[in-house]
Amino acid sequence: MKFLIFAFFGGAHLLSLCSGKAIYKNGISKRTFQEIKEEIASYGDVAKAIINLAVYGKAQNRSYERLALLVDTVGPRLSGSKNLEKAIQIMYQNLQQDGLENVHLEPVRIPHWERGEESAVMLEPRIHKIAILGLGSSIGTPPEGITAEVLVVTSFDELQRRASEARGKIVVYNQPYINYSRTVQYRTQGAVEAAKVGALASLIRSVASLSIYSPHTGIQEYQDGVPEIPTACITVEDAEMMSRMASRGIKIVIQLKMGAKTYPDTDSFNTVAEITGSKYPEQVVLVSGHLDSWDVGQGAMDDGGGAFISWEALSLIKDLGLRPKRTLRLVLWTAEEQGGVGAFQYYQLHKRNSYRQTFPLPTEPIPIPQCLPYSQKPWHLSARFRGLESAKSVAMMVVEMAAATGFCPGNVEDSLV
Repeated sequence: MKFLIFAFFGGAHLLSLCSGKAIYKNGISKRTFQEIKEEIASYGDVAKAIINLAVYGKAQNRSYERLALLVDTVGPRLSGSKNLEKAIQIMYQNLQQDGLENVHLEPVRIPHWERGEESAVMLEPRIHKIAILGLGSSIGTPPEGITAEVLVVTSFDELQRRASEARGKIVVYNQPYINYSRTVQYRTQGAVEAAKVGALASLIRSVASLSIYSPHTGIQEYQDGVPEIPTACITVEDAEMMSRMASRGIKIVIQLKMGAKTYPDTDSFNTVAEITGSKYPEQVVLVSGHLDSWDVGQGAMDDGGGAFISWEALSLIKDLGLRPKRTLRLVLWTAEEQGGVGAFQYYQLHKRNSYRQTFPLPTEPIPIPQCLPYSQKPWHLSARFRGLESAKSVAMMVVEMAAATGFCPGNVEDSLV
């Protein structure tokens, strides 16, 4: 079974979705829940037409083909790279050719980091080449590398208890995977916590529930006043192996080499396109994904899929000749992987009108394999939501309306992010 999971971030303004009124602004009262429910229900035929066009009509597989062309042609799109800027220019042209409105680029200053050559080798108790991926913004090692004994810990608490053992060593985190939002703190903060107790470098078990000897990358963060040390992810298998060795009292020595380097910030762009609203053009429904990716893959899923689903949403509405009441704005972020840089600078540029951005929908589809099918349909729509319970009810009505078309069942879950 396949899932499409989207994140819905709602608040008071979600309740103005059908009213054309900004709630709690200038004393204008919100519409009743029943009025909103009735208006959403009236769009059932429109929803069915959109889904039929996307699934069975001329737009079938269009988004997939568009995405495949970009990622196969351009490849990885790391922040600060020429590939990312090439992808942005291609998408700018694509959106213009698609007939969308107000297509433009908004300047953003973004980080530029490159991993360089990297390697890790276990020297004791035996020679073993360790698969690693340096973490975004990590510093490199000296050219000769860092050779040191290993301290294996399973948590930050254990690291603190054994702080006296960490000085001059490479800290290996073999933290258990609980869920992404809780476990990813070891990737983002692992180097800082290891440096605080005098470690020379840190290696983090990849933040993954499953592994086929595949290290993961991602952003990490240094902290002012704390020494910066090299940091990388290793595979689940190697983290477990070193944990077993350490539990037997076996000395482990690793040589780590990383050529990572951070360059000055560079120029980039958020890519924007719209369908202007017919009745309330000043009110914006924001749909988004990010064009950047890490450098070790094509970024088809994270987040090429989200970016192209967002583009497809506007394409479908345009192709059907629909003109929504509110402006639909597509934003393809730059430098999201470096900590939402493009989105933050977009907010700084537009924050005076942020109350009018009524329904922001960042899309990052996540495939989740299931052992048993939810139903005979191949897809299940799951919306992760964070906001007021009343707004969540409105989001649920939208999902239920999509499910009522017969294409896929759906549900709304509380988001932890």
